[in-house]
Order: sequence, then structure tokens, then C-alpha cells
Amino acid sequence: MRHRVFAFSISRLNSRLNSRLNSRLNRWLKYSLFLVLACCLCWFTHVALAAPPPTVAPTFPLLADLPIETALERGQSLYEAGQYAEAVTLLEQAVSQVAATGQVAVEVSALRNLALVYGRLGNWAAANQAIATSQTLLDRLPAKDHRALQAAVLDVQGSLQLEQGQARAAIATWEAAAKLYGELGDQEKSLRNQINQAQALQRLGFYRRSIELLTPIVQTLASQPDSLTKTVSLRTLGDGLQVVGDVDESEKVLEQSLALAKRLNSTNAIAQAELSLGNTLQLQGKRDVALAAYQRAEAASTSALTRVQAQLNQLKVFTATRQITEVQSRWQLIQATLETLPLNQSSIVARINLAQTLIQLNQTQNPTPNDIAQILTHAIQHARSLQDQRNEATAIGTLGTLYERTGQLADAQKLSNQALALAQTNNANDIAYRWQWQLGRIHKAKGDAAANPADYQRAIAAYTDALSTLQLLRADLVTVNTQAQVSFQESVEPIHREFVSLLLDSKRGEVTAQSLESARQVIESLQLAELDNFFREACLRATPTAVDQIDQQAAVIYPIILSDRLEVIVSLPQQPLRHYSTRISRTEFEAAAAQLRQYLVLRIGRLHLRGMQNLYDWIIRPVEADLVASRTQTIVFVLDGVLRNLPMSALYDGNQFLIEKYSIALTPGLQLLNPRPLQAGTLNVLTAGLSESRQGFSALPNVVSEVKQIQATVPSQVFLNQDFTEDSFKQALSSQTAPIVHLATHGKFSSDKDQTFVLTWDERLGITTLNNLLQLSELNRAVPIELLVLSACETATGDKQAALGMAGMAVRAGARSTIASLWQINDESTSLLMSRFYQELAKSKTTKAEALRQAQLAVLQEPRFRQHPYFWAPYVLVGNWL
Repeated sequence: MRHRVFAFSISRLNSRLNSRLNSRLNRWLKYSLFLVLACCLCWFTHVALAAPPPTVAPTFPLLADLPIETALERGQSLYEAGQYAEAVTLLEQAVSQVAATGQVAVEVSALRNLALVYGRLGNWAAANQAIATSQTLLDRLPAKDHRALQAAVLDVQGSLQLEQGQARAAIATWEAAAKLYGELGDQEKSLRNQINQAQALQRLGFYRRSIELLTPIVQTLASQPDSLTKTVSLRTLGDGLQVVGDVDESEKVLEQSLALAKRLNSTNAIAQAELSLGNTLQLQGKRDVALAAYQRAEAASTSALTRVQAQLNQLKVFTATRQITEVQSRWQLIQATLETLPLNQSSIVARINLAQTLIQLNQTQNPTPNDIAQILTHAIQHARSLQDQRNEATAIGTLGTLYERTGQLADAQKLSNQALALAQTNNANDIAYRWQWQLGRIHKAKGDAAANPADYQRAIAAYTDALSTLQLLRADLVTVNTQAQVSFQESVEPIHREFVSLLLDSKRGEVTAQSLESARQVIESLQLAELDNFFREACLRATPTAVDQIDQQAAVIYPIILSDRLEVIVSLPQQPLRHYSTRISRTEFEAAAAQLRQYLVLRIGRLHLRGMQNLYDWIIRPVEADLVASRTQTIVFVLDGVLRNLPMSALYDGNQFLIEKYSIALTPGLQLLNPRPLQAGTLNVLTAGLSESRQGFSALPNVVSEVKQIQATVPSQVFLNQDFTEDSFKQALSSQTAPIVHLATHGKFSSDKDQTFVLTWDERLGITTLNNLLQLSELNRAVPIELLVLSACETATGDKQAALGMAGMAVRAGARSTIASLWQINDESTSLLMSRFYQELAKSKTTKAEALRQAQLAVLQEPRFRQHPYFWAPYVLVGNWL
């Protein structure tokens, strides 16, 4: 539905912004003049009357009644109480009087405090002038006598710079302050300035660097008495952990910050901790608990900014849960509060957040698009007055999003280009990619409306730019700036899928070979991005690899789940890429896949056959003849989304399963392969397992026979039950040269790396720990680990991305290949399968994929197990199949 055109155009928007900026400056000048006149009037009245009438008590003692030091302390108290106008009056008088006495150090202190109060009022010109004057005065003092005073001035200067959008300058200023405090032996203030640096890094989107800076600080403060500095350090660390996805640790740290704030009885610290904790709880899906935390933050805070942030976050919860009435009854109150806030970066960000939340509501009335545009207009105006180009870019780009939603594509394009130019000028790639993506959507929409090939080409160029920018951001792919903070599933993943959909869309003309190759590269990039997101770091090295270079008898199939269809790209050696599609919505496809997995895992009769045949028809049938003609022996799947939880070996053509015709392997992408076959020679296996019940997991009695059969087939060193500890496993990995590591134990794969582990007698080896053990062993080994076998492991029930943990385990574990299972199966059939696998693997020139195929066929043909794929299908080979 198209909304009516906004009441103002882009050109009128710019002129209005400029006029409002001038108007605001005029208001500030009038306000400042009024304040000076008021101060003078108060002063002259005091001189004339000697004392105020007894019935009119002043709100604070006048300067003539106070020593300078007391006046400065009183100014500090007024500042902390939020009485900024009164504090300005007192401190301006103090500066004027002390300047006449020649007490330079005292004048510097007064100017420093005055700058801080000016900043709270948003009077940045006066604040910056006060700091500049204080620094000029410092030059008149002996250097050795004023280091502490200089550090205090730098401390305030950094705060002013941060709130004016100058985060990089603030970091440099606080670094200098921390160094001075360190030289003076004032550890607490030095640490406080380092915490300030961490907060500035978060403003810039560098959450990992912030965490690296904060972690030793928090450890240092842990042994020190309770303090607000300790509370702030914990809260800032919790904020960083929340954004990089370590939400459980974030909750733990923020709970500590909140408990400490309560012990200190600091209402503002309590409110800020509740606010941060609410953000983490909401990310965990605990919306009701998060809402309660936001409400407590609003009630506790004496800061108008913290209160409005708490109100905004409540509004986000109501929007996410479609409580439209609640949103409509609250947003104008929040907007009114925003109008009372001083001009600073935080208030600009709050305006942008309000607009972004209201855009998600997608209403035509209360608020109207014009209402939202006005909020963003003010945000742009304020950002320009502070010369805060980063937030200006975000506000302009968000206004472009609003125009896009209302179908005003030409204006949306202009705004998106403006936002992109500003972001690129400021090297803000973490927001630039969003406007490149937005331009891609806009050009595609224009192409759809006019069937214009030129618009499609512009869309392709914009999407290409967005992905190129994301590549530059790999180290911080999931740590986007708070002004543009969205989850991986809401931001990064859709860019890839929308781009593939565009490249393979026949509406724009014939799908060329170049488009197919580009689409394959985008899917490879998505696979890599998903693993980066899984590990929460860009830890994987990718090298483009052609399937022809790996195996001349392998076909690679990429099924891609798009919003309106299933696309399949097929790569055959020495042949051009091809593709075909099936019209089925993503929602429908995922529901069918979930039901099919349930049929397989629960062994519900033969209900699985129809679903597996549908998948065969969609994925294999269109290329079936080509597979035969090219003498394909191995099919390698680069699986997408929920398909990772289904066994491709059980695809059914109506007569045979796919495993009966081809060897099957999985890979997260050809870029992540290490294409080398298993080294010739006698196989050796390092085997470890648990047959007894441990740590709440059931016994696996057939593990004993499985281990014995492996020993009877290939030379093995075995660690069973109490002998299989983390320490013994680590020592064996370092001392043995076995190319195969076989773990017959419970384990679980999850889309959360912290819930991906294998069980030992005494520990749960998480994916990171296992990786570290395997990599450590590589340093002491002449023979690399060629194959990691994870017997009796399973993917997490109900987790549609659980198999991502399997791919992560395979890629990160340091082995070239990994064999694991999609669900926990009958351990008697597992024992048979593993025994046959090693018999086949010991044969000369047998690939790992073919050895697994023969083992699965052996189980399939066994009368006890042939009735259902449950017994043989879940085992998959991930990685190098040679």
C-alpha cells in the first residue's frame, strides 16, 4: 500500500534543516544573553540590598557568602543533583571572581567544572571555550605542579568530545589522561579513563577491542573495595559481551554490576545496570523479564536521558510483540521528553532509535510517516549542529528507509546516497553497508516497477558493494554500532539471500553464466559468514577452490532457500554451472523439513518416504541424467538452513535411496576445504569413549563392542571410561601420531557454540577447548589429524540451525574431515557401521566418502535395520571427502 507523499521534499528538507539550525543557534544566543543578564541582575540586587528579604530564601548561597573552594564544591553538588542552570550561575561567578585574584590553579578547576555543566546543557561552544581557556592557563603553571590538574581537564575534555560525536578524539584524550594519572600513582582514575576509552570504542562499533581493554580492568578491580568505577566497568563489559553474542556471560556480568550498584545505593548506577540487563534479557528472548527491568530502570533513574532510554526500550518490546495500542499511547510522550533533553550525541541517538522503532510498527496513522519524518529531521539538524557526521548519516539513511517503505523511491535513493557518502567519508563501514543494501533494494524495486534492466544492474552493483563492505568488517561482523544494531539473521543473512534471488531471477532476463558464478560465490560467502557468526569471530581462512581441482568425479550441489522459492545450483567438472528452482515459500519449506525430520527421528512408519521423495524431485531429479552422463561418483552438498538437519543420503527416487547410487559428503563451502586424500600406509586410530552413564547422560553399553571391533580392524590406542579424561586425551593427542581420532561418546551440536560439546569422564569438551587441544597436538605431530569421528553425538532437538554446530566442529577442530551424526541412534547399529567403515577405509585408494557409503549400505542391508533410515542415514561426512 502506498502512503500519501510527505509534505516536504528533499530540497525543502535541507533548507528546513539549515533554517532550524540557525534558529536553534539564535535561541542559544538569546538563552545565553538572558542567562548573563539574569546573573548580573542577581548580583546587582545582592549588592544593593546586602541581603535578600527574609521571606525569599535563595535556592543556593550567593558567591559573596562563600569561599571559592566552597563555591566550587557547591557547584559540583548542584551538577550532581541535575540543577545545571543554578550550577552555571554559581560557577560563572566563581570563574569571574577567581580570575581577579590570580589563583590560576583554582581558576582552571572552576573552568573545568563550568565546561562540564555547559556540556550538560548542550552549550558546546561555551563548553569548548571553557576547556580551551583552562588549557591556556595550565601552560602558565610549572609542568611538575599541574599534572593532576591537567589530567582532570583532559578527563572532562574527553567527555565533551564523546558527546559531540568525536569518539576517536575522546579516546586519544582519555589515553593521555590515563597516562598522567598512572604517572601520579592514581590507579582508580587511570582505570576510570580506560573504561571511558572502552565506552568510546563501543560508540565506534569496536566491541571486541572494548572487551579486550575492559577484561583486565575488571580483573584488577575485582579485589578492590566496592566503587562506582567497578560498577561502570562491569556494566560496560556486559554491554560489549551482549553485542558480540555472549549473552549468558553478559547477563552474569550485568547481574554483578546491578548487585554492586545496589550495595552502593546509587540510583543512577542501578538504573543504568537495569537498562543494560534488560537489553541482554531481550536478546535472550525473555521479553517479559526485560520489560520489567526497563520499568525498574525508568523508576530508579534521576537522569532524564536514562529514563527516556528505558522508555524507548519498552517501546521496542511493545513493537516486537505487536502491542500497537501501547506504542500509540506512549511514543508522543517520549518525543516530548526528547524535546527537553540537551543537545548531545546521546539525545540524537535516542531520536533515531525512536524513529527506527516507529518505522517497524508500519502504521499509517498515529504515528503517520510525516510524524516519523519530523523526528528524523530534528535528529539530522542536531547532528549537523554538532558536526556529528556518523549520526547524521544514520538519521538520513533511516529517513531513506522511511521513504522506501512509503514507495517514494526517488527520494529514498537520494537520501540513501547522502547517508552512504557521509558514512564512507567517516570510514564507518559498519553503517555504510546498510545504505548500500538499501540502495540495492531501492534499485530492484524500481526495476520491478519499470522492467528496467539498468535498474537491475544498479541493484546488483549496490548488493556487490554491500557484500564487499561486509568482507572488510569480518572481524566485527556481528558487532555493529549501537545506532544500527541488528542481529545477524535480520541484517547480514538477508543481504546474501536477496542478492542470490536477484541474480537468479528470470524476470530481469536470462540468467547468465556470470550471474550463476556470482550467486555461487555469494552462497559461499554466506556459509563463511554464518560460521564467523557461530564462532563470534572471523577465525576461518577461505581460499577459492574449483571442484575440478579437488575431484574430477564429484558434483557439488548448492540448494538455496529463498523467501519465495528453492533454488539449486549444480557444479559438474568441466561443465558450466546450471540452476533450477521450485516455487515454495521459505515458511512452507521449513515447516515441511521440520516435520520430515520428526518422521525420521521418531521412526513413524513410512511417512518419511514422501517427504524424502519430494526433496529428491526438487534437488536431484532435474540434474539426474547429467550426473549419470558425467559419471559422477560423489555428490557434495553445500547445505543451507534447515536442510543441514536432514540426511541427503536418504533422498528417495521412488525406488532407491541416494546413498545406493552415490557417495555423499557435506561441506560448508569449497573455500574451506583442505583437498588432500588420506595418506597411504597403515591406519592408526586414537580411540576414546564412554560406555557408562556420566554427568546425567545415559550409558552407551555398545561402545565397548564398537571399540573392540575398531581394535580388531586397525591398530588403536584406547581410552575407555575413567581413562578418558581431558588430561589423558590431551597427552595422547600430543604424543601419538594416529591420523584418525575416534570419540565414541555423547555429544551435542547446537547453533550456540557454547552448547556444542563432547563428553569425557570428567568434563564437557566445548568446541573451543577441543579445537585448542587438537591445534596444540598439531605442533607436536609429524602426522596431521586427517579424520575426526564423533560417534553417538547428535544435533540439538528443536534447533533448526543445530547442524551449523556440526559444520563448526568440523571446520574448527583442526581435522581435514569429520564424521558425526544428525541424531543419537541405536548404538548396536552404530557399532556395526563403524566396524565396516574402518574395514573399507583400510582398503587401498578408498575415499572416506566411499568408505562411509559402504558402511551405511551394510547397515541398510541388515534385516534388523533395513526397515528405516533412522539406523543408517544420520551419519554424515563433513569436509574433505577424499
